[in-house]
Amino acid sequence: MIAILDRLRPSYGQKLFLLATVPLILSAAAIAAIVSWQSSATADREIRALEIQLIEAKKQELRNYVTQARNGFYFIYGGAAPDDAEAKAKVAQILAAMIYGEDGSFFVYDYDGTNLVSPRRTGMIGRNWSGLTDPEGTPITDRLIEIAREGSGYHEYLWPKPSTGKEARMITFVLGFQDWQWAVGTGVWIDDITHEVAAARAGVEARVRRTFLYIGGITLTALLMVFASGLVMNLRERRLADAKLKELTQRVFDAQEEERGRVARELHDGISQILVGVKYALDIARRRVATGDARAGEALARGQENLSGAIQEVRRISRDLRPGMLDDLGLGPAIKALTEDFHARTGIDTCFETVVFRNRIDQEGRIALYRIAQEALTNVERHSGATKVDIDLRGHRRGCTLRIADNGCGIERDSQDRRGIGLRNMQERMDQLGGVLRVLSSKSGTAIEAEIPLSHLLPPENAPPSARASA
Repeated sequence: MIAILDRLRPSYGQKLFLLATVPLILSAAAIAAIVSWQSSATADREIRALEIQLIEAKKQELRNYVTQARNGFYFIYGGAAPDDAEAKAKVAQILAAMIYGEDGSFFVYDYDGTNLVSPRRTGMIGRNWSGLTDPEGTPITDRLIEIAREGSGYHEYLWPKPSTGKEARMITFVLGFQDWQWAVGTGVWIDDITHEVAAARAGVEARVRRTFLYIGGITLTALLMVFASGLVMNLRERRLADAKLKELTQRVFDAQEEERGRVARELHDGISQILVGVKYALDIARRRVATGDARAGEALARGQENLSGAIQEVRRISRDLRPGMLDDLGLGPAIKALTEDFHARTGIDTCFETVVFRNRIDQEGRIALYRIAQEALTNVERHSGATKVDIDLRGHRRGCTLRIADNGCGIERDSQDRRGIGLRNMQERMDQLGGVLRVLSSKSGTAIEAEIPLSHLLPPENAPPSARASA
């Protein structure tokens, strides 16, 4: 299970790719949703306006039909009495003959609900249709008569369409002839409007789908560009990393060779010469013992003294390579011992100050700060010409800071190569710990500040016993 989870855990490059692509995908999805919503809302408004406009055009067309029909028989209706049956028959005949288009015709109802004219459905003539409703329950005849009594108006309901035989929605305009108590009107079916609106809506939906495709294509292109640029950057970073790794490896080898050369010189110039002196003293003592010379003890004492010096030299070299005090007593005592040895060896006035930490430095932090102090003192001895060195070690809310300041000649800023490998090693140690290295130099001296973050300070209960007594 753990192996599966490790396989599913994304790598650093995959995390960067997700960090670049997920916001892009979410933004594209949000843009697509907003565009879709706005397009649909705009299309609904436009389609609704189109539908209203078409219906109004149909209504105006119906009004014109009825007006023209009335003008056609007004000379009869205007001069006829309310009970003139002959005039009514002539007008009914005229209206029955006024058939237009594939489905258009006029109808007449008296105010009692009896159908008088229906050229498309002659079976309705002469029958009372009061109370007639459409399949949706909308009143037809009673409502038409009610509108006619009021003068004129429109009514919408379902009615069989002659050309198809199927019920469809129809708009009717009815006009009241009050003298004869007739409701005269005609209607048009608006299913063609419904078809036009549906076609318009389908066109809008097609445009929205195309917009989605465009956004998807742009997003895919952007993702491919991100992937390609990430691939190029990854290859470039790999080449740079390989070059830096080779450079670092070479510097490690150089540092190892330099350290080996230093240890070899220490052994040859120090311990080797002392041991040679011990050998000569033992040879002299052996010859004097063989001859019974009383000065044999003096030669042995001199050899013993040289041997003690060799032991001290071995301890000093061992302390430089890996100070045991750093592990046993902590960073503060180790740096203090380092400064005392530096003062004794060089004669440079050295002052060390520190405070007891509430939190203790972990092993990586102790080693890094000790090596930085060691490297800084070596640079002071070799290059600065200083007469005084101040070392300060203290903790604070951000972590821990080690400061080494001297009153030497400073570092030449116009040549980075003259700084040597020492400062680069310090910087790399701080980079490894996530810390900060500051080098402040002037003609009056140099100050090196190494700061490690709070993450390298351990709580007192988690600190090793040796670190509880001192930093």
